[in-house]
Amino acid sequence: MSESLFDQASIRLADAIAHVNISEDAIERLKSPKASLQVSIPVRMDDGTLKVFQGYRVRYNDLRGPTKGGIRFHPNVNMDEVQSLAFWMTFKCAAVNLPFGGAKGGVAVDPKQLSKFELERLSRGYIDAIADFMGADVDIPAPDVQTNQTIMGWMVDEYSNIQRRLCPAAITGKPLAMGGSVGRETATGLGAFFVIETLLPLLNKQREQTTVAIQGFGNVGAAIADLLSKAGYKVVAVSDSKGGIYTPQGLDVPSIISYKNSTRSFQAVYCQDSVCNLVEHTKITNEELLKLDVDILIPAALENQIKELNAHQIRAKYIFEIANGPVTPAADRILEQQGIMVFPDILVNAGGVTVSYFEWVQNRSGFYWTIEEINDRLKQSMVAETLRIWKIAEQKQISMRTAAYVHALTRLSEAIEAKGTRAYYAQ
Repeated sequence: MSESLFDQASIRLADAIAHVNISEDAIERLKSPKASLQVSIPVRMDDGTLKVFQGYRVRYNDLRGPTKGGIRFHPNVNMDEVQSLAFWMTFKCAAVNLPFGGAKGGVAVDPKQLSKFELERLSRGYIDAIADFMGADVDIPAPDVQTNQTIMGWMVDEYSNIQRRLCPAAITGKPLAMGGSVGRETATGLGAFFVIETLLPLLNKQREQTTVAIQGFGNVGAAIADLLSKAGYKVVAVSDSKGGIYTPQGLDVPSIISYKNSTRSFQAVYCQDSVCNLVEHTKITNEELLKLDVDILIPAALENQIKELNAHQIRAKYIFEIANGPVTPAADRILEQQGIMVFPDILVNAGGVTVSYFEWVQNRSGFYWTIEEINDRLKQSMVAETLRIWKIAEQKQISMRTAAYVHALTRLSEAIEAKGTRAYYAQ
C-alpha cells in the first residue's frame, strides 16, 4: 500500500524534530489536525439537472492565530490532500512569522467544465456549507489552484449575506473593489523572486549566467518567469498543463505571456507591438522539463512532481519549490545524495500568504497601503526569514528544508509551551 500524501508530509516533521529540543506535548499537538470537515454541495446546473460535489476544509493548528489557507477547485481534491496542505500551511505561517495557523480547503470538481453561472453557484454553495467553520477570527480562506479573485468575491459576498453584515476580513484574495489588497495576485511569484535574489550571492551565482526552467505557467509560474527574465536570468524552458517549450538561447517571457493572454495558446514567440512571430524552439513534456540541465528548476504546478522514480534524472543544481509539496521525501534523499539543493515550499511560496496577511490587517483596520508599501513589507519579511533559515542550515549542517521546519517548529513549540506542558505541571 502506497504512502498517503499526509504520511509523506509528516516525514518532514519527524526530520525536524531530531534537530530541535521541544516538549512531547508539542509533538503530540502537531501530529493531528484540530478539525476536519467534509460537506456535500448540491448545485443546480444550467440544464436543470442537480449535481452534488464534495467539499473539504481542514483547520490544522491555530496555536499562533486563526487558521489560514487557500481553496482549490480540482478533480483530484480529497481529504488526504487537503489535510496535507493544511499541515504545510501551519509550518509555512510559522516559518515566516505570521500570526496564523494552517488550513486548507477544496472541492472535487473540474471548474473548466462549468459555466460561469454554475461556478458561482458552486462557490457560494461551498461557503454556505462551511460558514460555521470559518470567519475572520477563526479561519480565513484564500485563492488556490483554479480559484481566483472573482471566486473569492462571490465567496465573501455569500459569507457576508449569511452573517447579515459586511465581513471583508473573512476571506483574502478578493477583488480590490471588495477590500482586496494591491499586490496580492503577484505576491507568491514576487516572494519567490525575493528568496532567489537573497540566496543567489550566497550560492556564488550571477543572474546573467543562471539558467532557469519553470514547470507550471499559471498565475504564479508566469509571474516568477517574468520577474526572473526581466532581472536578467536566462529562462530557457516553461510549461503549462499541456506541455512545454525549450530553447537554450532563452525565451522572451513577456511575449509568451502576452500571446497566451490574447490567444489562450502556448507558443515560443517574440512579439513586437501587436505582431508575434514563432521562434526556434523544442516542444517538450512536463516530465522532460524536469530533467533539463539547468541551474535552477522551479516546480510551480502540483504536488509530487519529483518522485523516487524520476529523482535520479534531475540535473538542475538548485530546486526552488513554488508548488506545494512538489518533491516527495524519498526524492529529497536522492537529490541530496546527488548534491542538488532544494529550497522548500514553506519558504519559497510564502509570499502569497504574507500578502494575504497584509490584506487581512488592512480589512480589520480600514486603512489600505500602497503597492510600494506592500512590496517593501513583503521584501523585508522574505529576505529576513530566508537569511534566518540559511543560518540554521549552516549552523546545524542540515538541508534548507529541514532548517525551515526547525525554524517553524521552534515558533510553534513556543506557542504550545506558553500554555503549559508536562514539564511545567510536574514542577
